Order: sequence, then C-alpha cells, then structure tokens
Amino acid sequence: MLSRAALLLLALLLAAPPGLGQGPRRRPAVVCPSVPAGPMQLAGRWFLVGMASRCSFLAEHSHRLEATAVTVTTGDGQSLDISTFRKLDGICWEIRQRYLPAQAHGHFLLKGRGHGSKVDMVVGETDHSSYAILYYQKGRNISVKLYGRSSQVSDAVIDKFEQRLRAVGLSEDVTYYFPTYGGWHIVPWDLGAPTSRDQHQGLGSVGRRGSSTSV
Repeated sequence: MLSRAALLLLALLLAAPPGLGQGPRRRPAVVCPSVPAGPMQLAGRWFLVGMASRCSFLAEHSHRLEATAVTVTTGDGQSLDISTFRKLDGICWEIRQRYLPAQAHGHFLLKGRGHGSKVDMVVGETDHSSYAILYYQKGRNISVKLYGRSSQVSDAVIDKFEQRLRAVGLSEDVTYYFPTYGGWHIVPWDLGAPTSRDQHQGLGSVGRRGSSTSV
C-alpha cells in the first residue's frame, strides 16, 4: 500500500507536469494555439479527462488515479490561478498554482523556486465551452493534458487529443484516462466542509480542505 507521501506526490504530479527522472528527450516542436484562448475564456471549473506523459512514477502508480477537478480564476485578468483538487486518504487536497502570461498569446509560465524549475504551458486547442488541450513543457520534457467542462468528452475530442499527443512524440502507451465515478466532482466547500491550509515546497501551495468521504 502506498504511503501518504507517495500518494501526495502522485497528486502533485497531476497538477504540475513531471520533469525529473525521465532521461534526455528530443526537444518538442514549438506548439502554436489553434484557437485564441485568453484567461477569461479559460475561467471556471474543468475536469482532468486524460494525460499523456513519460513520467515513470505516474506509470507505476496509474492504477491509483482518481477523478480530479480543477478550478481556474483570473484575479488580475491576465494570470491563471489554477486550483487542482485531489482526494488523499479521505481528505480533499487543493494544489494552488499561478501561471503568468507569456509574450505569445495562449502561452503561460509557472515559475519554480530553483534553477530549471519553470514550466511553460500552451493552450493548444479549446472551444472554451467543452474541452481544452494543454501542453506543459519543463526543460526537454513535455506532457499533454485533456480537460473537459464535464467529466466526459466526445469521441471526436478524444481523437483530437490523441492526434495532438502523437504530434509531440507521445503515444497511447503513456496516455492515462481518469475515472469519472465516486462523486468527486463536487468540491468539499460546496458542502460547507471545514478548511485548513498547509504549504508544499517547489510545486505550489497545498491546502487541506477537510473530509471528502461524503461527496
């Protein structure tokens, strides 16, 4: 059985793209957004539907994946404040990250605390109302995530996601789809759950949001 620390690491990997322990990779081609995506269009609740990544830790523990919800806000109208909600030992953990606007439209930057720790995020494709395909690059490593406004997306969107990940050298062998069961698509404070907060070094702030066993 995995320790709490290992499970929390898995949750953090889902929020911030993996960048360690993967070995050298060829540099991916530059990704250009196919649909203009400003911060305001991305605001709201999303569900993590699928993820493609060569992260060995993710591959080893993929059987522990659970439904994951994300809320995006734009307090200053330019940055993306992203909160990822993940259940761990019956407790809802909130991982908070701020992606700053980059020079190119649809590009954002997550600043880390050490050398080489920054993450570039590109909105590859979205219709704003039902799905978004995001690219994350840290150094020479790249991952692709599919988000939906609901926990399920159409087969046509899945096809677009798989075409996108193949275009950057990933494959279905390193692609993982997330479960939609368990009622985890309601975040605990919608039900009045208590709040306490904690901090995690390096990957953003982590807050504990109380028990999730009733949602």
